[in-house]
Amino acid sequence: MKVLFAAAEAHPFMKTGGLADVIGALPKALKSAGVDVRVILPKYRGIPEKFRSQMEPVTVVDVPIGWRNQYCGVERLVYDGIPVYFIDNEYYFGRDGIYGYMDDGERFAFYNRAVLECLPAIGFQPDVLHCHDWHAAVIPMLLDGHYRHDPFYSGMRTVFTIHNLLYQGVFPYEVLGELLGLDNKYFGSVEYYGNVNYMKAGIIHSDHITTVSPTYAEEIRTPYYGYGLDGLLNARADNLSGIVNGIDTKSYNPSTDPQIYAKYRSNLAKKVENKLGLQQELGLPVAPYIPMVAMVTRLVDSKGLDLLTRVLDELLYYDDIQFVLLGTGDETYERWFREAAWRYPTKLSSQILFNDALSRKIYAASDIFLMPSKFEPCGISQLLALRYGTIPVVRETGGLNDTVQAYNEVTGEGNGFTFKDYNAHDMMYTLRRATSFYNKPEHWKKVTKNAFAGDYSWNVSAQQYIDIYKQIVN
Repeated sequence: MKVLFAAAEAHPFMKTGGLADVIGALPKALKSAGVDVRVILPKYRGIPEKFRSQMEPVTVVDVPIGWRNQYCGVERLVYDGIPVYFIDNEYYFGRDGIYGYMDDGERFAFYNRAVLECLPAIGFQPDVLHCHDWHAAVIPMLLDGHYRHDPFYSGMRTVFTIHNLLYQGVFPYEVLGELLGLDNKYFGSVEYYGNVNYMKAGIIHSDHITTVSPTYAEEIRTPYYGYGLDGLLNARADNLSGIVNGIDTKSYNPSTDPQIYAKYRSNLAKKVENKLGLQQELGLPVAPYIPMVAMVTRLVDSKGLDLLTRVLDELLYYDDIQFVLLGTGDETYERWFREAAWRYPTKLSSQILFNDALSRKIYAASDIFLMPSKFEPCGISQLLALRYGTIPVVRETGGLNDTVQAYNEVTGEGNGFTFKDYNAHDMMYTLRRATSFYNKPEHWKKVTKNAFAGDYSWNVSAQQYIDIYKQIVN
């Protein structure tokens, strides 16, 4: 089985969120299961030099973009046993960032076409093109519209994975002909209020659609979570699967992680050493018995930050806790948390930055990890927290609902604390319930034991993807 992953980002090359973690880890699990899997990415200027210097040129092809051809260089390196190809075009990708440019529609139209155009030249004929999110969603439609007549492409099958339905890649109508080179018979595949919707193309033209948790697969078929595509997703429900993400358990391993203060397997006393180290580094009072609550997140509305800003003052004023936040995002939230840290210097540390090493220290040091998301397709952070024995407090949505089970003090089952309604005081009550159990060591040992015992690897999920590949290829 030969599979090519097409995505806009992958750890450790470029990362803005959980998509990069998936593309960085899932191929390795598939390779371990016997799949010949490779990855193809844009070559951004922001890729660290240590990786750029390892890339070797493979080929050069011309990529048709509407009425003109554009240069496309293809470079390659092998990372952790996975061949990774990079689409090189300075005009489109010679930029430090990934998204957010006025010409994103053209940039990723080029990338989608380049992926298909370069396959014969690199000598790889995949059985399955696995396309991720809107940035790679037009590949299945281009395959049908431009390449199916060619024997090299005729047997290729496609899987499209929705990581976040909120971001769909919507661009003006002219994109269809001027950039994608398709006539109006394909407009129904992409039409969205008179515009072109890349994600819609992926949903219609893929052989199978997946998303990143079973609960999210159900949620996106409703108007509230469907963002205008729920009807289409219901029509394709027989070809829609929800598969929970995993994490790279080799990289994220508290017993070997070189970036945390003290390594540990499941020893809570050693875990406390990480709290003391983080308290000292961040200038918080060094106090081993105060529960530390943490968030590592993008500072955007969907992460439930409006709930937190509504009640955080009350929590910090009345409760004996420390709160650590790491992330960047909307300027309004960045300013709010900076100002709150000024008001509560002994209780709140707001780290408004992106820092992978610090995030690992926070996962290892904190006792409770808060994720009050408005929606969360899968979530990686709660899995990382559980891996480090940090107990999640989450809202019951998407993958949070699938991976965090509420602690039951009677049976001793459960690996976290949950609340259902999107309500600030429900969140505060649940957080206080978690801190109350933190102060009852017999219960805290049980819930942390459950957290440490979980399997957060990609092994089971990788097999589910392999089953889908076999189903559509055979």
